[in-house]
Amino acid sequence: MLAGAAVTVPVGAWLLMSADPLALRWMIAGLAAAMLVLLMSGWRYAGEPRVPLTVCVGALSGIFTGISQLGGPPVVAYWLGGKNTAADTRANIILFIAGSSLLSLFAYLISGMIAAQTLEWAVLTGPAYGAGLFAGARLFGMASELTFRRICFALIAVAVVTSLPLWR
Repeated sequence: MLAGAAVTVPVGAWLLMSADPLALRWMIAGLAAAMLVLLMSGWRYAGEPRVPLTVCVGALSGIFTGISQLGGPPVVAYWLGGKNTAADTRANIILFIAGSSLLSLFAYLISGMIAAQTLEWAVLTGPAYGAGLFAGARLFGMASELTFRRICFALIAVAVVTSLPLWR
């Protein structure tokens, strides 16, 4: 799956740099909304995983990651339908997202999209992000699966609505 993403993350990053910013913002908001609908629908790929399909899912996710950091939903929908254990599925998803995030970091650095000011913001906000990850990991088991999913869907919906170009 990462092989597919390795080829297409740079394509997504190029699209991010070269497309009309307003059109791209509408596209990203639409993509986020579509991925939310996919996740909320409960649809999962139920077929047998095959290497060509796995690479294609990685490639699709790579484009989405390069453009908007929204590469997770296709991968989640694909792997949650498989026969792997929950632990294996979670590990695969975490590993893929970590790998594709590194790929996009390299693509953004090479393309010059990440400037010194971006790195300063990353250093300033990093501790709060880390604290949020730590708190989320600790609180994860306290909510029912249904409550957890509803909170996630609500947060994604708020992100979609607040990211619309209408507000700026």
